[in-house]
Order: sequence, then structure tokens, then C-alpha cells
Amino acid sequence: MGKLRLVASQEVQEMLGVSRTRAYQITNSKSFPDPAAVLSVGRIWQAEDVERWIRDHRPDLQDAEE
Repeated sequence: MGKLRLVASQEVQEMLGVSRTRAYQITNSKSFPDPAAVLSVGRIWQAEDVERWIRDHRPDLQDAEE
């Protein structure tokens, strides 16, 4: 079984290459995965869920990484 990888808002922002405001808008959209947890410091997501969302909704970013 693989290691659990979690990302917070800052990492999501970097993965998407967008501003903090735009990352907030994207992570609050209905299509974005639900957070794995909500902590006192903010929401966290499983990295694989965010990566899957990027593949499905932002394929231009996926191509740039390969």
C-alpha cells in the first residue's frame, strides 16, 4: 500500500499555477474533490484526488508536467 500524500491550499495553488484567490475559487467549486479533512489551519486533500482532478479538468497542466 502506498504512502498517503496530503496537500493543503498552498500546494494546490502551486499545482494549479494560480493565485491564492483563484485556488480558493477552484477548491470551492462543486467539481473539485472534497477535502480529506478540515483542520484548524485549513482544508487538506489527498494529493491523488487533486492530481486526478487536474487530469480531468485541466489537461493543459498535465501536459506541461510530462
